[in-house]
Amino acid sequence: MGAAIQFFRGVDEPVVPDIRLTRSRDGRTGQALFVFEEPEALSPETMGDIAGMFLVDEEGELVSREVKARFVNGKASALEATYTWKSAADFERFMRFAQRYAESHDLGFSGPAGQAEATGEDEA
Repeated sequence: MGAAIQFFRGVDEPVVPDIRLTRSRDGRTGQALFVFEEPEALSPETMGDIAGMFLVDEEGELVSREVKARFVNGKASALEATYTWKSAADFERFMRFAQRYAESHDLGFSGPAGQAEATGEDEA
């Protein structure tokens, strides 16, 4: 089983987000900001109440209830979701999900030591 991001349980979001991480100086707490430009979750066919973002992989799921729509000219154009961790163990679990997500979507996974960034480019 690969890793997936869902806004509706059982329905994988095909749009790959831009993901930015921030961590506290001691590394124990932090956040990952996900930005989905024109996600299918906002298409008229699937419009429903988005109750959260579900990060699903073989270990289970991570859940964030912090999901906001961004509007342009009165129309929802993007989703912004924030996943927060409060311990080193939570961060390690998130990073395992991120690695699986990158692998299952053929993404490069790079960044300075202690940080990570998923990109749409394959590393040669």
